[in-house]
Amino acid sequence: MGLTDIAQLTDILKELVVTYGLRLIGAIFTLIAGLWIIRILVRAFVRLMEKREVSVSLRSFLKTTVRVLLKVLLVISIATMVGVPMTSFVAILGAAGLAVGLALSGTLQNFAGGVIILLIKPFKVGDFIEAQGYTGTVKEIQIFHTFMLTVDNKTIIIPNGPLSSGSLINFAREPKRRVDLTVGISYGNSLFFQNSFVC
Repeated sequence: MGLTDIAQLTDILKELVVTYGLRLIGAIFTLIAGLWIIRILVRAFVRLMEKREVSVSLRSFLKTTVRVLLKVLLVISIATMVGVPMTSFVAILGAAGLAVGLALSGTLQNFAGGVIILLIKPFKVGDFIEAQGYTGTVKEIQIFHTFMLTVDNKTIIIPNGPLSSGSLINFAREPKRRVDLTVGISYGNSLFFQNSFVC
């Protein structure tokens, strides 16, 4: 390799550093600034939901969804800045999404179940329900799972897919509920005691 070849190689390296180095620095700066802005936007969104008195069940779900969407947009913007062709990037995302969707079909069913639960609202946080063979108080409704606390203080985690499509009993839906009691009385005792009917 002669001096001319070394000089040409040096010029190429300088051009690459100038071209892609500046892009890389800009991408890093955009990533840091973007994450900071996303954090501020998510906090503002949470405050807005609290001010509008959005249900607690829906808050955590929407907060996570908004954060993920903003981060995906940030990654796409950074990839475009670095020089990744948008069409290729979208094609890669589509193929990856298809592969992940096939691999995580059960998880996607749980995600869809979470959306259905939050939209139809068969129960909410604080309700006492019986579902999937468990009975307890709903403590939190997340994207993929619902957390219940049983009467003996056990935490039950139920996937949202079967929870949204299966049968459940919501004991807290109505303000009043009838309670049936069976009282046994021996044959020798009278049903009446001090002129009042015992039941």
